[in-house]
Amino acid sequence: MNLISIFSKYPTQESCLEHLETVRWGDNPTCPHCRSDKVARKNELDKVGRWNCHACKSSFNVLSGTIMQKTKVPLQKWFLAIGLMANAKKRLSSCQLARDLDVRQQTVGYMQTRIRVAMVNRERHLLQGIIEADETYLGGKPRNGLCRRLGSHQHD
Repeated sequence: MNLISIFSKYPTQESCLEHLETVRWGDNPTCPHCRSDKVARKNELDKVGRWNCHACKSSFNVLSGTIMQKTKVPLQKWFLAIGLMANAKKRLSSCQLARDLDVRQQTVGYMQTRIRVAMVNRERHLLQGIIEADETYLGGKPRNGLCRRLGSHQHD
């Protein structure tokens, strides 16, 4: 997803929260503390996206237990950081990302660390089924027309 589509699809904090709620819970929100589905949305205007659990009496939001838990950085900036990091061909420096997001470098370093940790989550089973890659870097010098043979899509 490119930056323009992130901006247009998630223009506000509320739109980001709605997306995360849909992805995380669908139509069945559950408490991240006790996994109960006996929850209700808080009606306080200053607590957008807050939920109450009737089972364990805790208060939570969709960010509870995620890399964005207790963040003060707007969610749109988190979405943009994830998009920029995922689309970068090589490593994206914290200085560059801080300039792009208009936040302090230390804040970006914290965000990048959390995003990278989430990307290498050992519990997930990534790259299953049919995988398509647009660009690949293979080291070394091309030899004997190897690049032409790899790109020819002919199968033996």
